[in-house]
Amino acid sequence: MERDPARQERNGVLRLLSLELTFADERCAELLSDARFLAAMARFEAALARASATVGLVPLADAETIARVCVGASFDAAQLARGARHAGTLAIPFVKNLTGQVAAVSEEAARYVHFGATSQDVIDTAAVLCLREAAGRVSALSVRLGDALASLARRHARTPLAARTLLQPALPVPFGWKVATWLSMLAHSHAHFRIATADISQLQFGGAGGTLSAFGSRGTVIAAALASDLGVRMPAISWHSARDGFARFGSAAAILGGAAGRIARDISLLMQPEVAEAAEPTSAGRGGSSSLPHKRNPAGCLLALEAAQRAPGLVATLLALLTPEHERGLGQWQSQWFTLRDLVGAAASALSAIAEVMEGLQVNAEMMLSNLERSYGLLYSEAVSVRLAAKLGKSAAHSLTEKLCERALHERKSLREIMRDDTEVMRVVSEQELAGLFQPENGFGSAAAMIEGALGEWSTARAASAAT
Repeated sequence: MERDPARQERNGVLRLLSLELTFADERCAELLSDARFLAAMARFEAALARASATVGLVPLADAETIARVCVGASFDAAQLARGARHAGTLAIPFVKNLTGQVAAVSEEAARYVHFGATSQDVIDTAAVLCLREAAGRVSALSVRLGDALASLARRHARTPLAARTLLQPALPVPFGWKVATWLSMLAHSHAHFRIATADISQLQFGGAGGTLSAFGSRGTVIAAALASDLGVRMPAISWHSARDGFARFGSAAAILGGAAGRIARDISLLMQPEVAEAAEPTSAGRGGSSSLPHKRNPAGCLLALEAAQRAPGLVATLLALLTPEHERGLGQWQSQWFTLRDLVGAAASALSAIAEVMEGLQVNAEMMLSNLERSYGLLYSEAVSVRLAAKLGKSAAHSLTEKLCERALHERKSLREIMRDDTEVMRVVSEQELAGLFQPENGFGSAAAMIEGALGEWSTARAASAAT
């Protein structure tokens, strides 16, 4: 029977992660799997052999043998992990295992496996290769979310709802403007994540002490060939103890996940039945309760918030690893791959979940307007105060508006009715002006221009992403 490698890998991911896939984007999990990481380590070793052959350090035939074995090499991740636990680094059992596989084909070629490199070279570079691929998936999910937000912002550019400040109703704004604020944060976060990804896409290659001493004067030539082979940038200097790139990348991933979480927080609040202004898309089994048949839980928002709230602690770990000792630290870089893997996985999970929500978001414009109207018109108090200030001065207008609002609440009448019955107010405000003060669209201010600004930001960020 013909084997499908992609299907085999997916099955491997499912076996490896099992229940953890509840809180993961499956495609990203595949790209960050143990199998992918070990394959990236083998790819480094193959490229190292080929690069060394370019300067005659390794016979070309032996380099080709090593590269060929690396392509088809297989590893038992659990066995390697046990060996790494004993050795203190994954590279030692990995190189031993790979050398054995090469020796089975050519004892002579096996002499050159991993020649001149150090453990951190292969581990850091493998991390870069995997993270770069996974970052592509994260960026694609970010674009998917951004496009959904842009569409919503345009569609609801004049749909009024109550802005909430400190969790209290404030004043009317367009729902499209609210969406545009989400989009703006995503656009900035997406752009910075792209830059951080480019920043880490560089070779780690320094050898035992960082100076490529085993290669003599040929070190930089081999490094350049190695970087070219792997499709990464050659840095000015080896960065074994300079962990700032990974810290920035992890932080950028966490912020991108946080942008998704911010949207999820708002949608989950708008989805509360007593608010009922928006709702996640429905499907069989989505958002149900194990005990309460009537419930419709914000399941997508839950997944995005879970990931966004998990990420800050992981970033703190990366920041704590910025202070290794001397040329190669003790207990810092050794496990950094796992922290980065969790961070990128969290960002992908959050973006995937909330993108699905936004693509199928159910917007209840009628309820948005109803919630505005049931406030006795108090959400128009700023417009009232500003209009009165033109005649009475700011201080007097503010004081009068406060009294009018208190009367509206006490008498359970609309603010508009209270104003119409107030002779002092009607001396300075015409009936036509009064009506205009209680039209949501008349209080939108610069919202339309801001929406266009956010859409422009997204267009720029999206174009830059596509270009790279």
